[in-house]
Amino acid sequence: MTHMKERAYTSVEICAGAGGQAIGLHQAGFRHLALVEIDPHAAATLAENIEKRDEWAWERAYCDVLSADVNGFDPSKDLQKSGGLLAALGLDLLAGGVPCPPFSHAGKQLGKDDERDLFPRMLELVEELNPRAVMIENVRGIMDPKFADYRDWIVARLQGGTYREEDGRQAHDRGLGYTVCKWDVLEASDFGVPQLRPRAILVAIRDDVLKDVKYEWPTPTHEEPVSVAESLQPSMLKRYEPFFDGEHAEEARRIYNHWLKTAQDRDAELKGKGGGIAPTLVGGSKKHGGADLGPSRAKAAWKQLGVNGLGVANDAETMAKKESEDRDLFGEHGPMLTVEQAAIVQGFPPEWDFKGGKTAQYRQVGNAFPPPVAKAVGKSILDVLKAARERDRETS
Repeated sequence: MTHMKERAYTSVEICAGAGGQAIGLHQAGFRHLALVEIDPHAAATLAENIEKRDEWAWERAYCDVLSADVNGFDPSKDLQKSGGLLAALGLDLLAGGVPCPPFSHAGKQLGKDDERDLFPRMLELVEELNPRAVMIENVRGIMDPKFADYRDWIVARLQGGTYREEDGRQAHDRGLGYTVCKWDVLEASDFGVPQLRPRAILVAIRDDVLKDVKYEWPTPTHEEPVSVAESLQPSMLKRYEPFFDGEHAEEARRIYNHWLKTAQDRDAELKGKGGGIAPTLVGGSKKHGGADLGPSRAKAAWKQLGVNGLGVANDAETMAKKESEDRDLFGEHGPMLTVEQAAIVQGFPPEWDFKGGKTAQYRQVGNAFPPPVAKAVGKSILDVLKAARERDRETS
């Protein structure tokens, strides 16, 4: 394992979902030792894609995909494929998109009082695994003033410092030996994702790794957002084309052209103001409802893009079997999106397959961290790790 000329930069990811962050970090250059995900459908998605994609051959050999609650995740016992490598070389990156509902504007914002808050568990794993770098992703809501004390505690836990306890008293933590290089919001549309999706990202580097190396926060890769019209046009045409001949021909062409014109007009109308991008996709939770494109405001925004947000369309094969064309493609409010199209809006590569039924698949997509954003953050971290490895090699 250690005979490789240039050993891999490794990561362990918790709350991995369907792989949005894992894909981006993989594209940046990290290789995954473990992906931990509680949802069995999402874990099956991860396992399936790793098994059949050539570019994930390293993970086939070394990555443990664990369908498990992260609260019960024990790296010393659970890592079958990767335990030896982890023990021999240590871990480069611990990453995780910890659950968003405790901090989401769409929820009650209970923060640390929400049973789904996994920041404390993430910090326990930082202490246990001692990674060279840490990346934590969450919704923008965690940056709200009401969570300032909680953020101070998280920062103090990582790098040392004071914070205020619930009773108002000042407390001090010696820290785990990290520097929080940045904790800020990145907007997905700045990285080519055709969607309004701000995410709060914390990046911390272990002090003995960082030393004299400067961390650089990712800069936007796109000056102008990629529009929904541009990103979905090929897949939308593919859905309507089978109906361009036959009894539905006139209607199919009319509805397709109307969708495209509506989406393009919206893009032109908003040029320089964010473009015709999608509202934030939401996956919902198992406690609430089926698959649709989000709350009323989101559905209204989709309507302005020519899309019916009241549900999610069947894929072509299921649509033919269920004869659901009238609902999926020919409804009075325009086409509904398929899971595949929702994945395009999230920035997933087109070849990524999702397991489970339609609602389970859509939840995986809606809850994902866009791969292009994860790639940008991953690259910013990898630049530090590479510079540190080169520095240490020269001084050894």
